[in-house]
Amino acid sequence: MYKRILAAVNEFTNSEIAARYAIALAKSSQAKLSLIFVAEDKLNRDAFRHAENALERLFIDAQDQDIEVESITEKGDPFEKISDIVRKGRIDIVFTATRREDIEKRYFTKTLAREFMVKLPCSVAMARIVRMGRTHPKNILVPLRGQMTHLEERGCFAARLAEVFNASVTLFHLSNPITSFFHGEIHLKPAQRDRRTPRDIEQFTECLYRYQIDHEKKTGYGAVSRSITIEAAHRRNDLIIMGASERSILRSIISGNPVEEVLRETPSNLIILKPRLEHL
Repeated sequence: MYKRILAAVNEFTNSEIAARYAIALAKSSQAKLSLIFVAEDKLNRDAFRHAENALERLFIDAQDQDIEVESITEKGDPFEKISDIVRKGRIDIVFTATRREDIEKRYFTKTLAREFMVKLPCSVAMARIVRMGRTHPKNILVPLRGQMTHLEERGCFAARLAEVFNASVTLFHLSNPITSFFHGEIHLKPAQRDRRTPRDIEQFTECLYRYQIDHEKKTGYGAVSRSITIEAAHRRNDLIIMGASERSILRSIISGNPVEEVLRETPSNLIILKPRLEHL
């Protein structure tokens, strides 16, 4: 699946934790791993040293796990440098960590995360770290909906991480209630909701079966972001894996963006995946 993985590291601890998910995926996929730190022009000496130390720790950890790994330090604009390496190195997926601006701004306006998600020609996994000590998940929550794109990559991404961590997976599908003219919304019973589960989600599970991942399916209803965060908190999931929203800006303004809402409220570590691989 993934042959070349790149993890962007900076002076903040959350980027080092996010890179450890990249190490796990590289190990599971037997992929080459590139660790990169791009120093911006105004970065002070202490911050530079923190990032360099993080690179060294990650490099040694990857080597100890027999992963083919390289460490790169550049100076300049992070997006431009990383974009250049992605194209020249034929990178399949980039791991990055959220910054405070990603959580505070709606639609990721003018943030580095949005640049990665929208403009990089490869897949992107953006991680928000809220639990520093939970980097080896045992229970992974994967919210799903109908009419998803890149089903094969989404399923295999979750399966590979679950495999290397020996974690179980909960597939969480939110079913819309049936609307009745006379009675308003009619909420279905669990068995009825299961029968209405989109075929897309059944295809997603094929990857989990292929890797022999222990998993279960759950359905629910209600506001998307709230239902996901409540489910994760109730089940004490260690990691949530969500797909990046494909909603337009106009639709986001009118009805909100569930991915951004979960990003702000998540009780667990969160990976937002923007899949772009056409062939696995």
